[in-house]
Amino acid sequence: MFKILLIDRCYFTRTGLESWLNQTDFFPASFLVTSLNNLMLAKEHIVQWQPDVIIADLYGFKNDLHHIQQLSSLFTACGKDNHLILLQSGEDAQLMAYCAQYKVHATLQKSEPMETLAKVIDHAVLSRPARTGPQIATPLLTRQEEKVLSLWMEGRSNQSIASKMSINGKTVYTYKRNIRMKLGMGNRFTPFLSLPEAPETVQDNLN
Repeated sequence: MFKILLIDRCYFTRTGLESWLNQTDFFPASFLVTSLNNLMLAKEHIVQWQPDVIIADLYGFKNDLHHIQQLSSLFTACGKDNHLILLQSGEDAQLMAYCAQYKVHATLQKSEPMETLAKVIDHAVLSRPARTGPQIATPLLTRQEEKVLSLWMEGRSNQSIASKMSINGKTVYTYKRNIRMKLGMGNRFTPFLSLPEAPETVQDNLN
């Protein structure tokens, strides 16, 4: 059983690739697939879950980065046992030049035929032995925490998040504290993104 992590901003790409990879008739190996649309969670997931193959479209995240060097944390998390396949959904010379500094198993245009991608994945997974151990990934964040993080990254205030999720402001504050602890965030800034908070009073945060 090989573990594959999909990193892509596009929901349809993630779900489509996940469904395709789970159709074992296409591949000689069987896969356990996880997909994420958040670079921060992806970096932590690589460290915690240790996928065999990482398939990522970084172009979709370029507007989230304050500067290109913020991707270094993601590349550093990919060790020699994590084969990284980059999918390119657009042209960005700076991004391509930066990625070229790091060891990447393969780089493909996102428009390449699925047969081409299948061959690259086969080569990546079969060039390393299958891991032994648990085959179910333990999520780093709970579903509620992931929802809070997504809304937080949109710049919503605690009260806005609370209203959207039908919970109270104090619960949102608790979720944010847990997210910071789990992701090793010393403050509201992450290695990839700033997580803005709309101006609020201390009382807003605690209620």
